[in-house]
Formats: sequence, C-alpha cells, structure tokens
Amino acid sequence: MSRKPWELSFTAEPVEVAALRRIMRLHLGIWGLHDISDEAQLCVSELVSNVITHVGHGTPATLAVSVRGNHLRIEVHDPDTRALPVLRDASATDCEDGRGMALVDAVADRWGVLLRPDRKVTWCELATKLTAPHGHVEAPGVMRAEALLGLYAAAQLPCRTDAGRLIKSMAQEAVIDVITDFLHWLRAHGCDADDVLDCAQTQFEAQIDGSGAMGRNL
Repeated sequence: MSRKPWELSFTAEPVEVAALRRIMRLHLGIWGLHDISDEAQLCVSELVSNVITHVGHGTPATLAVSVRGNHLRIEVHDPDTRALPVLRDASATDCEDGRGMALVDAVADRWGVLLRPDRKVTWCELATKLTAPHGHVEAPGVMRAEALLGLYAAAQLPCRTDAGRLIKSMAQEAVIDVITDFLHWLRAHGCDADDVLDCAQTQFEAQIDGSGAMGRNL
C-alpha cells in the first residue's frame, strides 16, 4: 500500500498539540500502523512542546511524517537554529521543562537534530513491523490472507455436496477463519472492513437473486 510522506504547517501553540496528535493517529490508522500510534502521538506532543517552550509561542513550524524502510520518521521544523533540544534525566524530581526529549528518547529507536541554513529539524524514528515502506504489517492473519489470495487466484476448488455433517462443520469454521483473516488484511491495508463487508453482502444477495431468477426462467 502507498504511504506517501506528508507535512503540515502549524503555529506553535498549546492548542495545536491535540489537533496534531489526532491527525497523526488518523494517518497511522490509514497506513495500518495502529500498534505505534500511542508512541507516535507522544513524540509529536513532545517535539511540538519543545518548540513552544524553547523557541516561543506563535513560532511558525512544520510537522513532516514519512516511512523510511521499516521505521516511521517524525520531524518538526522550526526557524531557530540556536535553541537546540537537550536530553535531560526524566526523574521524578525534575521539573516538567526539559523532560520532553527524555520521553522521546525512551520510546523512539533514535532521534537527532539537523541544522539547515534557515531552520532546525528535530526528528525521531519509531520501529514498525513493516518489511518495506509499501508493505504491510507482518501479522499472522494478514500473511494467511495474502497466501489465500494467491491460492484463490490460481484455482477455485469445487465444493462437495455429499460431505458429511462433521466435514461441513469443519469447513464452516475454516471459512469463518478465512473471513477473519481477510478482515485483518483489509485493516492492515487501511481499508474500511465494514464497507467491504456491506459491499460483499450486497453482491452476494444480488448474485443469489440473479441465480434464482435465471432458474425460474429456465
């Protein structure tokens, strides 16, 4: 699936933090990266709060998010190249100011600062379960659904009508497992599973009605 890098300009104010967290959560949901949503939102909060505290309220800034390899990269750009973030001990006796980067350091795989001629870029990266930027999370259900997609495309096996009750029961359980795995696959690819289920149900009913009408005509 496509995970196109995106960026958003904002003004460094406390009221913006919650909105940026929501936007981050929304994008990670679309990208199928729900498992790191909490950590990513925390990093956004702390990186933005760092600009508010050490650069100043009202500073024009930019949030940039991308996937690099199997890592999610979060960047916050601001115009002050002198106010560099400092890593302090986030112990209980410390004051709140200055603890932001310690929290980022605790949840991110790595972080750093890039100095450009006109801006500073404070960034961090979080590990994902992706094997490639455009791949999907390697969850068991998703992998099984991928395999089933290939099998389904290769051949469709006929269903036996003379199967015993036990075999039919086992087949029904297998079908339920297959549907569940495909729901995992849809979610990992950023699709709305409920919408797909509704469409499948509508298509199924239409095909049943069409078959019935054809049978009556014959």
